[in-house]
Amino acid sequence: MKKIDVKETNVKEIFRQLHVQRMDDHRYYHHSRINQSLHFVSATSFVIAYALLFTDPAMAALLAWFVAMTSRQAGHFFFEPKTYDHVNQATHEYKEEIKVGYNLQRKVVLMTIWALSPLALYVDPTLFGNFVPAATAMEFLRQCGLIWLAIGLGGLIFRVVHLFFIRDVSTGLIWALKIVTDPFHDIKLYWKSPFYLMRGQLIDPMGYVAPAAPLPQGND
Repeated sequence: MKKIDVKETNVKEIFRQLHVQRMDDHRYYHHSRINQSLHFVSATSFVIAYALLFTDPAMAALLAWFVAMTSRQAGHFFFEPKTYDHVNQATHEYKEEIKVGYNLQRKVVLMTIWALSPLALYVDPTLFGNFVPAATAMEFLRQCGLIWLAIGLGGLIFRVVHLFFIRDVSTGLIWALKIVTDPFHDIKLYWKSPFYLMRGQLIDPMGYVAPAAPLPQGND
């Protein structure tokens, strides 16, 4: 009888679920070539921000939010089709309902918190004693960057814990792994998208996606 390696089986299952989440995210929410191209810009910016984290966390957060997040979310809000998805046979409303990560409604909340957070430094320049009041505009921006870094980490942790309750622990942890590694995967997935766009292709035909592919189930 063949001995089963439990650790190897668990690792394979993690990568299987990670692949499922990645492909579901791609085929449900990234039909627009403009959205894909903006994700390529976003992913490249995030990778640079990751490198900056080790030497300049504030600047890393400024790059991540100003460039990477705004380009990424602009693709979803302004260019991704909200009509019926014939590829996956699902309405936009249904896809929003079952989305594992942040759907558009939650993204509005997160982006609003990000946009309004600098007001906290106007109300209290020390932010409850955590900062020395900024003397220059650059110092103010760097302090905003540190606040945005905390918001980014907080948003990630909040959704992971939320998924623990509405789905299960493995879904939450694998989603966190997906989010952290998405920039590297998106570069690989979308680097050709700008070329398709320059050739006039606005929508990815996604011919490799099975028309009757099942949607993931959930109460979220």
